[in-house]
Amino acid sequence: MSDNGLKAGSNLERMFAAGHFVVTGECGPPKSADYDIVAEKAKALASCTDAVNITDNQTAVVRIASMAAGYIAAQNGAEPIMQMTCRDRNRLAMQADILGANALGVYNILCLTGDHISFGNHPTAKGVHDIDSVNLIRMYKDMRDAKIFQCGEEMPVAPKLYIGCAENPFGDPFEFRTLRLKKKIEAGADFVQTQCIFNVPKFKKWMEMVRAEGLHQEIKIMAGITPIKGAGMARYMQKFVPGIDVPQEIVERIAAKEKGAPQQEEGKKLGAEMIKDLAEVEGVHGVHIMAVEWEPAVPEIAEMAGLLPRPKLS
Repeated sequence: MSDNGLKAGSNLERMFAAGHFVVTGECGPPKSADYDIVAEKAKALASCTDAVNITDNQTAVVRIASMAAGYIAAQNGAEPIMQMTCRDRNRLAMQADILGANALGVYNILCLTGDHISFGNHPTAKGVHDIDSVNLIRMYKDMRDAKIFQCGEEMPVAPKLYIGCAENPFGDPFEFRTLRLKKKIEAGADFVQTQCIFNVPKFKKWMEMVRAEGLHQEIKIMAGITPIKGAGMARYMQKFVPGIDVPQEIVERIAAKEKGAPQQEEGKKLGAEMIKDLAEVEGVHGVHIMAVEWEPAVPEIAEMAGLLPRPKLS
């Protein structure tokens, strides 16, 4: 291992292995070459989370590369979870990038399809999608466990990887959602972060199906939480964001407060309440708090939810 100051191996993996209720956050790199933005976000999240997702051109918008931003985050105290989308790279690039990231001390990877290019700032760009997210998981597992590239060629030094995936418990058809998770587990996923949860009763039904298949014993499940900054945000997600289920009572609860700080405080309070509720669900091993561009709210929510201070491993 080089003297880059980073620990060898995944602290996230060790936290799960120790039986802790794990907390992760999310850091969106800037649309510029500004080191300080990533550094400040990482510092804000380091004390209240166990690891931090580094998004990969989120919403198909060009930003600092997830590998570089992950390294910056690690230099500033936050363990990175590097996101990797199938949208922008072929299998050569995705294997090369994970070797490079691992050599720099990035050990956690989240395998994603990626937001559609039409959502972003280069809508005429060509999506790659050489392989899908399930095969990306399998490729990284083979690199780690079998020390082979996707083509079958052997490598002398395998990357140390803790492999994650994402899942949406609310997509249709609902009764088949666990089958997608099962495929990702069979491919080699170690942990899963879910889409943001607002309809807690429906999520609990999904977890019942997960437990019925015994999947909660095969993968570490992290429930996704997105704090609501205001009633406008709640209404927008309810009407226009596919795959997100925002009950009307949540919209009304936020809207009942005055705009600005009162609605933000109610959003943070709601997030903390949902975390406490989800922590009691059998098979939920942690929460993933997605407050992109609202990172300062994460320590407050974690404090209100009773998640601080975070446990330290020797």
